[in-house]
Amino acid sequence: MSDEKPTKGRQETKPKKPKIPRQPMPEQDPHQRAKNFSSVTLGYKLEHAVTEASRCLQCKKPFCITGCPVSINIPKFIKLIQEKEFLKAVQAIKETNLLPAVCGRVCPQEDQCEKVCVVGKKGEPVAIGRLERFVADYEAEHGEVPLPELPPKTGKKVAVVGAGPGGLTVAGDLIRRGHDVTIFEALHKAGGVLVYGIPEFRLPKAIVGREVKYLQRLGVDLRLNHVIGKIRTIDQLMKEDGYDAVFIGSGAGLPWFMGIPGENLNGVYSANEYLTRNNLMKAFEFPVYDTPIKKFKNVAVIGGGNVAMDSVRTALRLGADNAYIVYRRSRTEMPARKEEVDHAEHEGVQFKNLTAPVRVIGNEQGWVTGLECLKMELGEPDASGRRRPVPIKGSEFTLPMDAVIIAIGTSANPLIAQTTPDLKLNKKGYIEVENETTCRTSKKGVFAGGDIVTGSATVILAMGAGRNAAKAIQQYLQTGEWWKPNGNQ
Repeated sequence: MSDEKPTKGRQETKPKKPKIPRQPMPEQDPHQRAKNFSSVTLGYKLEHAVTEASRCLQCKKPFCITGCPVSINIPKFIKLIQEKEFLKAVQAIKETNLLPAVCGRVCPQEDQCEKVCVVGKKGEPVAIGRLERFVADYEAEHGEVPLPELPPKTGKKVAVVGAGPGGLTVAGDLIRRGHDVTIFEALHKAGGVLVYGIPEFRLPKAIVGREVKYLQRLGVDLRLNHVIGKIRTIDQLMKEDGYDAVFIGSGAGLPWFMGIPGENLNGVYSANEYLTRNNLMKAFEFPVYDTPIKKFKNVAVIGGGNVAMDSVRTALRLGADNAYIVYRRSRTEMPARKEEVDHAEHEGVQFKNLTAPVRVIGNEQGWVTGLECLKMELGEPDASGRRRPVPIKGSEFTLPMDAVIIAIGTSANPLIAQTTPDLKLNKKGYIEVENETTCRTSKKGVFAGGDIVTGSATVILAMGAGRNAAKAIQQYLQTGEWWKPNGNQ
């Protein structure tokens, strides 16, 4: 006779589904990668991508979509990964984002889609960015996604000034609405900050070229070495060349300096020049490419953002014995992505936090020999919400240095504004728009978005502005309605 108690009226407990941890991203060894310009992160293998995708709950209210500036249908593409329909997953992303291989690498998902992921409430969020990168890379390895069927031509022409992430997004959206689109790019390669600002080890330039090629396959006319404001003005594009609308996405590429003594010495660079020489002009591969750059042994980078991290990690790869970040606040206040700060530290970057430069020191030949600094402490929060750095009297010290790179921000290049007198600017020199949804400027038929409106921001925010501008341009081309600064149509 069995001793087991009867189970009638009792509910058997089902075993819980084992909790799947977030799949780590394979990386190059820090000591090896600090000496080369190959990709730091190596991407998911197929089995890791499918496992990570299985962590998605397929929420009925997917907050991740609202957290994405370009509103990618994230649950849809992740479900397709679960089903191993990888090319269909790319198609799902490209319905709203034509640059998935870029966004999967450089967008701050931790502050956007992943930040609001429900899975992240009790653990680590789904690795949305890594999955986006996986399917984009899978497409490149296994064949191109078929082009979408385009509508009949509308007969409307749109000019896009700047082939950065915002301009590329506008062009992609409008070409798929049947309009003729021409991009005018000042540089000899398309991509904007994607090609001149972000280093090869974070974003291989072949990937940017691949995404641009997709737009050209759709029918976008790309014209390089066209400096609008010199070759043509905005007025000439509209009145003489017959463009029905213009989008200005020329970015914010005018570097800021600190205004301290010694900034005119040899060995002082803006981050823009330093990174452009290396990324766009391929100085790190000299003499294969024609652009040389002096290789320094002791390099200080002033700033704490992503551009500063890109600059200091580039200096290491060019052979610096000591590469420093000099930042006037603490590590907690750094605006750079945590991942980039961690990568820099693992590679050997030295952090001089709560430190403010006050003078660049040079020798009789005009070359940098040192950086005089002052120690800081944190006071009350300022307008940004971060605690204000306060100098500590008598704390001056000098770092031996032979190069200083200034990475404290940028502003708008004034060229377009100077040649478009009826284009209204704000006090900081950025183009003023009605709002971030319509992107309409003070000049009828002219729209603007991205860094030229907001100041320096992220790639994905520029793309979000491009998405909004494309919708507004479509409405304008259909209705011809405009606005006036007082709010009246």
